[in-house]
Amino acid sequence: MKQNMGSLDRVLRIIIALGIAVLYFTAQMSGTAAVVLGLLAVVFVVTSFIGVCPLYIPLKLSTKKDQKIKA
Repeated sequence: MKQNMGSLDRVLRIIIALGIAVLYFTAQMSGTAAVVLGLLAVVFVVTSFIGVCPLYIPLKLSTKKDQKIKA
């Protein structure tokens, strides 16, 4: 798969996932909210590491800048 996530997008997703983890492990959230946000955090981390966001594909979005080499 062609990557469609830029560096800033990937870093922001990891920061958000870490924020959710901190809230969970400090018992600031629990119950359904903890489960839903926990799953979202896992998705954010996985997509950040592989560099592909499945939601961007049907929407034809990309936050990755094309790096063209000038000859």
